[in-house]
Amino acid sequence: MVGVPEPDVLRSLKRISDPTRAQILRLLLDAPDGRGSVTRLAETLGLRQPTVSHHLKLLRDEGLLDRTQEGRTAWYAITADQLDLVAEVVRDRRPTDDDAALDRVVEDLSSRFRGVLARESIEQYVRDSYDRLEGRAHRASLTSAFAVSRLDALLRATGARAGVPEVLFVCVQNAGRSQLASAILRQLAGDRVVVRTAGSEPAAAVRSTIVAVLDEVGMPLGGEFPKPLTDEAVRAADYVVTMGCGDACPVYPGREYLDWDVPDPVGRPIAEVRAIRDDIEERVRGLLTRIDSEQLVNIAPAS
Repeated sequence: MVGVPEPDVLRSLKRISDPTRAQILRLLLDAPDGRGSVTRLAETLGLRQPTVSHHLKLLRDEGLLDRTQEGRTAWYAITADQLDLVAEVVRDRRPTDDDAALDRVVEDLSSRFRGVLARESIEQYVRDSYDRLEGRAHRASLTSAFAVSRLDALLRATGARAGVPEVLFVCVQNAGRSQLASAILRQLAGDRVVVRTAGSEPAAAVRSTIVAVLDEVGMPLGGEFPKPLTDEAVRAADYVVTMGCGDACPVYPGREYLDWDVPDPVGRPIAEVRAIRDDIEERVRGLLTRIDSEQLVNIAPAS
């Protein structure tokens, strides 16, 4: 848990477990600016303003909300150091509809296995994998990983491919932007590209909001964790993509260095984290197109 002693965490979880307060927190998480007023929340929820004020006070007393006065309007936002906790708990209570995520998985894997497997076969494996994982948490992203494993086995992939390019994504904590980029590139490229990540000042764990926005689109993070930036990781890479880590990355000849100006998702509302994810995805797709066009990979035909 982030920034709260254990006994207080349990009490905070009880506060969040109330359906109305969970709805309020979900609205704040999804708000474009990450905040809401009593009037706005009351109108959306169909509740009286005094009722909403009561719930906001309880959440604020637990240190889950910040209150900012602007003129005659009080604005409430989730406290930055509690954002991961709230996102994790509220997300677990959100009704899920995995159909859109599964469609996305099929599209992504069709790109990954293009020229090797038919889209119909990929969809069959994705749907069957989903059925076999009934009752699992993060079912959509687990389905993606499971389907990839089965499709790789179907193709009897043996060993590493010669001439496979490597991409290294580096950010400060290796807990946000670089993890988003690596998960997206692994999903889209598969074995066509080796993907590594590192951080100039790595955090203890990947942030739960990052896991959440990846899970929404069926992209598994896998067993990834924040890692320190090492000399050999840079030397092994053909492309080094940095995001906000300044001059921490050593420069070696023969490698291409790209600096992506992407905001740090730490402490941002979930809507902004989604926008960061989408921005990074667009950049990753462009990078993959470039790698393919430069013929740095050799996709073997189906046997």
